[in-house]
Amino acid sequence: MSGIGSRLRQERERLGLSQKVFGEIGGVEANAQGKYESGGRAPKADYLSRVAEKGVDILYVLTGSPTPIQLDNLSKIEEKVLGNYRAMFKEDQDAIRRLTSTLAEHSSVVNGKAKSPPQES
Repeated sequence: MSGIGSRLRQERERLGLSQKVFGEIGGVEANAQGKYESGGRAPKADYLSRVAEKGVDILYVLTGSPTPIQLDNLSKIEEKVLGNYRAMFKEDQDAIRRLTSTLAEHSSVVNGKAKSPPQES
């Protein structure tokens, strides 16, 4: 499975939602959600608009390219972390990515929302 359906499923799983709940957010039944994810049916604009309001990256779903992060929206702490990361050797950056992925996964499990770690680029 690839394309829009696969990416839609990845976004649903990233948010820790079942097909039923995700479908309700989009205004469709669970079976329609399943068809979207399997590629058997294409989602309509109103559905995409509703799931976008809940945090789905629609650009990623439609194109496979994630929406770029606007650096002007970073907090001072986030800017400092990013600056420190960029100043590190590649091996240290790799270690930081592994560490933050593990911590994010642990946090999502503790919060009761098992999520797949984001794909590395």
